[in-house]
Amino acid sequence: MSCPHLSEITRLEPPRLSQSVHREECTQCFDNQDSPSGVDVCLACFNGGCLDPGRHHARTHVQRAQHPFTLNVKRKARPSEHRAESEEPPAKMKKLAIVEEREDDKYEHVTTVKCWKCNPEIGAPIADATTDAKIKALIDGVMQSMSSARQSEVKAWEEEILPCEHTLMLPQESTGPIEQSGLAHCTACDLRENLWLCLTCGALGCGRQQFGGLGGNGHGLAHFEATQHPVSVKLGTITPEGGADIYCYLCNDAKQDPELAAHLAAFGINVQTQTKTEKSMTELQIEHNLKYDFSLTSEDGKALEPLFGAGQTGLANLGNSCYMASVLQTVFSLPAFRERYFDLAATSSHADTCPEPFPAACVECQMRKVADGLVSGRYAYPAPSHGGFAQSSPLPQAEPRKQDGSVPVFQAGLKPTGFKALVGKGHEEFSTMRQQDAEEFFTHLLAVLRRDAHKRKDASLYDATKVFAYGLEQRLQCAECKRVRYRVDGADTVSVAVPAMEKGKDAEGKVLYEDVALTSCFEALLSPETLEYSCPSCSKNVHAHKQTKFASFPEVLVVHAKKFTLVNWVPAKLDIPMILPENDQVVLGEHQLGRGLQPGENALPEDAPVAAAPQFNTAALAQLEGMGFPTVRCQKALLATGNSDPEAAMEWLFGHMEDPADIDAPIQPVGGAEPSAEQVSMLADMGFTPAQARKALRETGGNAERAVEWLFSHPDDMGEESAPSASSEPVQPDVGGTKDVPVRYALKAFISHKGPSVHSGHYVAHIRLGDEWVLFNDEKVVKADAESVKDLKRFAYLYFFERV
Repeated sequence: MSCPHLSEITRLEPPRLSQSVHREECTQCFDNQDSPSGVDVCLACFNGGCLDPGRHHARTHVQRAQHPFTLNVKRKARPSEHRAESEEPPAKMKKLAIVEEREDDKYEHVTTVKCWKCNPEIGAPIADATTDAKIKALIDGVMQSMSSARQSEVKAWEEEILPCEHTLMLPQESTGPIEQSGLAHCTACDLRENLWLCLTCGALGCGRQQFGGLGGNGHGLAHFEATQHPVSVKLGTITPEGGADIYCYLCNDAKQDPELAAHLAAFGINVQTQTKTEKSMTELQIEHNLKYDFSLTSEDGKALEPLFGAGQTGLANLGNSCYMASVLQTVFSLPAFRERYFDLAATSSHADTCPEPFPAACVECQMRKVADGLVSGRYAYPAPSHGGFAQSSPLPQAEPRKQDGSVPVFQAGLKPTGFKALVGKGHEEFSTMRQQDAEEFFTHLLAVLRRDAHKRKDASLYDATKVFAYGLEQRLQCAECKRVRYRVDGADTVSVAVPAMEKGKDAEGKVLYEDVALTSCFEALLSPETLEYSCPSCSKNVHAHKQTKFASFPEVLVVHAKKFTLVNWVPAKLDIPMILPENDQVVLGEHQLGRGLQPGENALPEDAPVAAAPQFNTAALAQLEGMGFPTVRCQKALLATGNSDPEAAMEWLFGHMEDPADIDAPIQPVGGAEPSAEQVSMLADMGFTPAQARKALRETGGNAERAVEWLFSHPDDMGEESAPSASSEPVQPDVGGTKDVPVRYALKAFISHKGPSVHSGHYVAHIRLGDEWVLFNDEKVVKADAESVKDLKRFAYLYFFERV
């Protein structure tokens, strides 16, 4: 049909490179361009909305934003003669790079321009829209731009490796040519692979086994510790283009050497003649994550039964994202999170009133989107034969087979790309595509949700994170004057140390460890200890007795089993079997609960305040120093701009170049000094009062990041300063939880990990749904084998117990 508003569309501009174009799926649910109705992309801001009559996210966006023109995008697979469906994946990854896929080779798109002024309910198609050259350019711009999902992936995969002062100012002691590749070996052992060349003196040392993958005794690290020569290059990774794996031990990170060719020439190495013969560190990490997989077969070798339905939807691996998938599956199996975020009426109401201009930038929208995707069951269906939109893991793994030899059909899995990009935004680890620690992500997710809730201040919405909250009481008693001090800290996980007691080795030489009871780990955590203490009452150094107890008990008890040891500076994971109590139930009682100051006890006076030196963001400080600014100016710039953003600090530095000479005066330790106005303003923008912000910054030595954590752990502290009373019981913060005893918990879920450390390998979640255990292994959701569950839960990393 012809449209009287056609001229208005011609005034719209194609998307710029910096803009996200959500043409693949709706930003508020997982309906996508493969669905029958497709996705409507706003031609003004490029938000993607579904056309489902129940959720009508496209219509809602049109009405809220007053953007009346959209481009409907539908996609379908091309016939098989246009595609090579049986094409095998490459034998090995030759280069880690993101290459924009040619969708035209696999799919064909149907696009339709629509006017919502002509039809406010579903939009009216404009048949002759493409006859106008400007509108045609607008459509081409939308379809040819990098999609929002791919934009997030590319940004996260692009791990920016920069030079450091040690590579830029590298001293060299030329020692002449080294032996040719294949003949050279470590100077301290006979290893001829995984060799690192010291760029200062030319010494060859083998790498660390955890990183090398081919074996290593850490002699390269030992050479650095003996000589303090900071920079080494991994032989076998040098390319004719001058690329190579370079590591700075002083920075403890991968770095770039702009003069690598010249530095290698000092040892007779011509980069133009080099051939890459060993895998890079990134390739080795990806290989680790492929190698460590969980079995999808039962004890008798049968393939486990794939599951589909409500609460049984898989999450496709975005590339090292299994840590996130296992946590999301677990938290959304809990009633509190389901009731909070999987509420269709509340979700529709929020879509109408969302304060954020774009749903992709709203934590509440994205949590509701994930809840709908995981809980509703609308997306839990077998993967289409052509791969579909939500294709499975980009790094194929061997599939289990049924007894008849056929491969079971799993789900395609949802791709929470937008959620990952938003929750990880600004975080130096979770914004990347590197493997991360599941427990760290769990605590980070809770912090993100609490910050968002505090920012919106909607008292009608229940805080689902409260189910994890509890208090830990620290009791300190002077051994001489017998006075005591109590402190209560809020927490969400119970981290227990698991002792490693070797009992031998298996046939392959792997170390075996004695079983450890979970109850004994709790006892060790809550046992008293003696330490040296400067008693403010005795005014001398004495011994004191310290003991930890629960100040309250959570609704959901999360136990973090710490089974690690440090090997060559790297946390290595130990497979220590943990024995759970009978029937997988934990009971905590009166003797594990702290009650605070008791009758007859006298409180210790408060310690005199000690001036503390401000803490600085080390990564941001190093980046500013690398630009040539004096350290003290870099520190002052970070303090003035929130202590996190190097770009903001750099702007501050340029704006204060003409400041008086005292800009170079040393920074004085902060005690009673007032925090800067910029820091107070930053915290006030998050919804806190200036009084709260100032107190939090004083309590944390001016560290803005720690101040935010302090504020969330002291929600009832309004910032008023009052003199402490030594004779009265200290006011304890409201940390949530219950003091009713005894409390009984039953195992609801556990997250397991296979791999040498938390930063490589693979995470999966086992969740009890009804009377059965279900294994969530990325997009694969299967009925768990009972015998495997008995064994795997002994080696789990995170345990989630529900109060019963």
